[in-house]
Amino acid sequence: MHAVRSRAGPKTNPGALSRLFRVARAATPAIAALVAAGIQHDVVRYHHDPRNDSFGEEAAAQLAADGYVAEQVFKTLVIALPKGLAVAVVPVPTKLSLKAAAAALGVARAEMADPAAAQRSTGYVVGGISPLGQRKPLPTVIDSSALRFDKVLCSAGKRGLDIVLAPADLIRATDAVTAEIAVGA
Repeated sequence: MHAVRSRAGPKTNPGALSRLFRVARAATPAIAALVAAGIQHDVVRYHHDPRNDSFGEEAAAQLAADGYVAEQVFKTLVIALPKGLAVAVVPVPTKLSLKAAAAALGVARAEMADPAAAQRSTGYVVGGISPLGQRKPLPTVIDSSALRFDKVLCSAGKRGLDIVLAPADLIRATDAVTAEIAVGA
């Protein structure tokens, strides 16, 4: 595991700016969106075992070696609402309350989206869906527990790649609402 620096922000020096453009060209849409918005972030790479389909648990376990706690690593879930799709972002060790997510997004009900529909809409594959840089930005709700941390992690848009950023920046970049949508820990 190692962090791949991909920082953006107002205090970028010329050498860093050159590296920044190299990263942006090779970046996932999620990373490119943060670079374009000038949002400070780091990119952390970890080993993804292609036989593993517990993507969030794999990320949390591997990122623990870098000092992150599982509750700081968030998974991106695409949900189906009566009139379209939305995104719910919750800590890996928890489950999503569909009822709470629906209420936070102002609808009566929600259910998990069909994986193929989630992939078509976001442009990412399951296990690498990011709340950032989606093909078509979806309404987003982030569990309010994110606000307890200085930094949180979410998918960078590829299995084995996470973004580290301030929760306020994640909320701003996704135009998200926050609510208590996670259950169990």
